[in-house]
Amino acid sequence: MHFIIFELLANAFFTWYAKSHNMIDTVQTVLLSVIILLAVLFVVLGIQVFLILGELKKTLTKTNKILDEVEQLTESVSEPVSFISGLLFSSKTFATIANFIRRRTREKGKHENE
Repeated sequence: MHFIIFELLANAFFTWYAKSHNMIDTVQTVLLSVIILLAVLFVVLGIQVFLILGELKKTLTKTNKILDEVEQLTESVSEPVSFISGLLFSSKTFATIANFIRRRTREKGKHENE
């Protein structure tokens, strides 16, 4: 009996409270829960974006170091190769000059013999 009276009083109080304070209806509750859920998801998404940007920065730093090392390697390889090509070019030039001098001496020898 006491339980029934307590239940009736509680029901009457909640009915009065809901009418006097314009209690939130179902649509507003759903909208509020969706807004809260979206806010939480956007916060998590923002954190993930910052983590991804941090990883991208590390990757770009490592790539830059690798490219610097490759540049140094190609410079160290290109210097001897350019030196060797210079030697080959100069030897070809010397050979061309030597052939020119030989032809001239032969032509002079032929002209003197005539």
